[in-house]
Amino acid sequence: MKLLLFLFLLTTGAVAQELPARWDELTASDWPKALEKSGKTCILPIGILEKHGPHAPLGSDLIHVREWSARATKTEYAVVFPDYFYGQIYEAKHQPGTFALPSKLVWDLLDATCEEIARNGFTKIVIVNGHGGNPQLLRYFVQSQLERKRDYAVYFFDPVTEPAFAEKLKKARKTDPAGDQHGGETETSSLLYLRPDLVQLDRATRESGANQNRLSLPNLYTGIWWYASYPNHYAGEAAKSTKEVGQLITENKIATLVQALKSVKADTKTLELQRDFYERVEKVEKN
Repeated sequence: MKLLLFLFLLTTGAVAQELPARWDELTASDWPKALEKSGKTCILPIGILEKHGPHAPLGSDLIHVREWSARATKTEYAVVFPDYFYGQIYEAKHQPGTFALPSKLVWDLLDATCEEIARNGFTKIVIVNGHGGNPQLLRYFVQSQLERKRDYAVYFFDPVTEPAFAEKLKKARKTDPAGDQHGGETETSSLLYLRPDLVQLDRATRESGANQNRLSLPNLYTGIWWYASYPNHYAGEAAKSTKEVGQLITENKIATLVQALKSVKADTKTLELQRDFYERVEKVEKN
């Protein structure tokens, strides 16, 4: 009996001492441990609040990045910044539930957030994005890190689909990937795997997710392109989504993120090169 009690106390003690990955769940007294265990690496998961067809939650992108980060850090520890849903989403302002801040505020908030993360001891910030309208903004933001001297590095998790996985997914999916761009089979399938309680799949056919082709401007880009093609802010056939496809996508995403975190934590070259770059910039400016 005493042995069983000892083992119980030992087990519960181990659980109680497990270091949380989420920033907001850490105690201040555990902060030094978190910095050490993470290799001073922090994940900044960026989602958005927008319509995902008539069937999926407004926070679909946020749910995805939150889950990817939480699950990846169980294998490769890093501190995860709390829910962040401020990005580029002006193309959805005609739909209810969209949260679109002024562009300057979006930029300044992202910059200030990274500065605050760094002020708290992190030297490596990994942006994990879940929204298709953010990559151009995020790539420019990462490139702009060279504008002024910083003592931290920002990485953008931007995975390329491997051919083997692409072929596996092609065999599993039921719709044409060319039209599956927003709230369609892949995105909804992932939600059926992660949060099936939030998906109203019976509503998926209430609106069309087909390309309306209302604008043709070869070799030109305009901000209204998405609205011209998908005014319902829905692109795909969500009714054909399955939990199995969602699991396949999710597990691949998490495995890829785990490898990226390992690379970032082992990386000493980026900060070294940044310091060298800033020093050379200072020499030019002094002349």
